[in-house]
Amino acid sequence: MYRIGVIGGGTMGAGIAEVTARAGGDILVLERDTDTAYAARARIARSLTRAVEAGKLARDAADEAAGRIVLTTSLDDFADRDLVIEAAPEIEELKIGFFTKLDAIVAPATVLATNTSSIPVIRLAGVTANPGRVVGVHFFNPVPVLPLVEIVATLKTDRAVVDKVIAYARDTLGKRTIESKDRAGFVVNGLLIPYLCSAIRMAESGFASVADIDEGMVAGCAHPMGPLRQADTIGLDVTLAIADSLYAEFREPQYVPPLLLRRMVDAGYLGRKTGRGFYTY
Repeated sequence: MYRIGVIGGGTMGAGIAEVTARAGGDILVLERDTDTAYAARARIARSLTRAVEAGKLARDAADEAAGRIVLTTSLDDFADRDLVIEAAPEIEELKIGFFTKLDAIVAPATVLATNTSSIPVIRLAGVTANPGRVVGVHFFNPVPVLPLVEIVATLKTDRAVVDKVIAYARDTLGKRTIESKDRAGFVVNGLLIPYLCSAIRMAESGFASVADIDEGMVAGCAHPMGPLRQADTIGLDVTLAIADSLYAEFREPQYVPPLLLRRMVDAGYLGRKTGRGFYTY
């Protein structure tokens, strides 16, 4: 797989575009208009610059990667892609719309993947004529830094498709992969989101301060960052969307989003990406 399409140039889409371009692919990224396309290009450029400044990427390699990425506002341009990775916002209806349209545009052999962090993949595969080619390929934020990709097969995904995307993620992108069954949250978020929600409830109740909750998990459990800073990094809107999806599927109390989380999202305090969440950035 060489010609890679990415649907969405936000935090996750930009990261996916960057790592696939750094691996040598021909990358096409969809954005909704010219302004958001410029913003996606700037997001990728900043990330590449950080990698150069950290000594993890040579300047000429960064320039070559940037040159492999093309921005477009037309979904029809994806007709020649070998692999399309949908990284649109975590809104099921929006993702279904993209899969419905892509199914009619791309070649029969094209693999259609979703980066969803919580929505069962079969719901997206079900709107396509060939659900066997649809698979979950879940990257983690920040994509250029974190080594893991979750591969999620539905009951209808062809095993050859699963093997193909595992080989691409592992051998071309240099990522580590794990396989998950197709259930809301998959492996990582099925474990992570109840932990984050528990920490938010603890802060909401006044049991301990935000700083002390985070320090407890960093200094006491050797976590690289505390749960509240991690929620800020993920995005409080994304955390809420995943919690809602998990609760809708399982109806278990540990998945119920705390009211504080919902109110912060209502207020536009989404974490690091907006400059304010549990911390100010």
